[in-house]
Amino acid sequence: MTKTFFQAMIEPFKALSNKVFSRLYFAQTISLIGDAFTWVGLALLAYEIDKERSPVILATALTLRVTAFIIFSPFAGVLADRVERKKILYATHFIRMVIVGCLPFINAEWQIYVLVFLLNVFNAFFTPTYRAIIPQIIEGKYFREAVGLSTATFQVLGILGPALAGIMAVWFGAREIFLIDALTFVLAGVLILSIPETELQKGVAKNAGSKGTWPEVWKGIRLLFGNKILRFALSIEFVSAIAGAQILVNTIQHVKNGLHLGDDKYGWAMAVFGIGAAVAAFVAGILDRTKTRQVSLILGAMLLGLAISFANFATYPVLLMLWILAGLGQSLAEMPSETLIGEQIASDDQGKVYGSHFAFSHLWWAIAYPIAGFFGSNFPEKTFLYGGLLTLALGVAAVLIFSIFKKRT
Repeated sequence: MTKTFFQAMIEPFKALSNKVFSRLYFAQTISLIGDAFTWVGLALLAYEIDKERSPVILATALTLRVTAFIIFSPFAGVLADRVERKKILYATHFIRMVIVGCLPFINAEWQIYVLVFLLNVFNAFFTPTYRAIIPQIIEGKYFREAVGLSTATFQVLGILGPALAGIMAVWFGAREIFLIDALTFVLAGVLILSIPETELQKGVAKNAGSKGTWPEVWKGIRLLFGNKILRFALSIEFVSAIAGAQILVNTIQHVKNGLHLGDDKYGWAMAVFGIGAAVAAFVAGILDRTKTRQVSLILGAMLLGLAISFANFATYPVLLMLWILAGLGQSLAEMPSETLIGEQIASDDQGKVYGSHFAFSHLWWAIAYPIAGFFGSNFPEKTFLYGGLLTLALGVAAVLIFSIFKKRT
């Protein structure tokens, strides 16, 4: 078992033997570090501009971020099937560099909103394009490993990135770290420029740009929801968002008000949640090699629901264990969608489907955040219990509906 687990942990790194993927992967990693700098810098900047309204400013900025993804991602997916993908990747990096470079000079709340929205408009164009490229450049046997490595890196940097950004903010200053942030986009853009254009165009039909934009957007949505395997995966992502929002929104209140502990204990709770998600991303490839990834999806949803259901009644050490399990569950519930699109959708349609998926997966979070806020404000002593029961109920409903449709088709 130990050998199998160790092999599972190192298996994703084999995808880096592909030179094109390795350059894209390191470009993405550098960008993710830059994202951590962006949000830590924005938190400090919001506090500097208005101490009393800083939580509202950050919440509004996050809402604008999700809104940009929902609106523009479907169009980005269509663009990824029409325009040279290399141009999309490096152009979005250099434009985001300029936007981030403006952040040190702002002095008003509305300026934060404008720049955050623009920043994430171009982020919405980058991510679906990046995801659509991976299935075309990676050998079939390493495709899941490549997705797992990207997801695990996202989770790990979600823990380490803010810590690094915080250190840089102490050394250089709150506003100055945006200039370091801008530099990360330059480095990532240079890596992308070093990739041959033909490698990034694999799988793109030459006549992809002959149809109208709206028909292509609707085609991406139809293909996403028309495939029963993808439809089930997307429904489980909604279940995962309901539970994940509970963790992100209400953990701070539970740790500080429910358990009467300090900020450092909250930090550790969120860190172990990220560690659990990263571990699952590494080993998911050996846990479920089925065509539908149904085992991984259902197991992830059930783990999430059960883990948060007991959180209100757990001591702090037990809460840490529950949050590790919740992290494992979230990766198992959310990771399969990206690989399933690469395996279920024809290569010349993958861009638009990845774009539609990116939009709807963020729409789920836009729905889940207010639900988490409602539970947290109205039922502070039982918020995780009610959130967990809702997660389990929605998970069971998704499985039952999927089973019924599966029998009919």
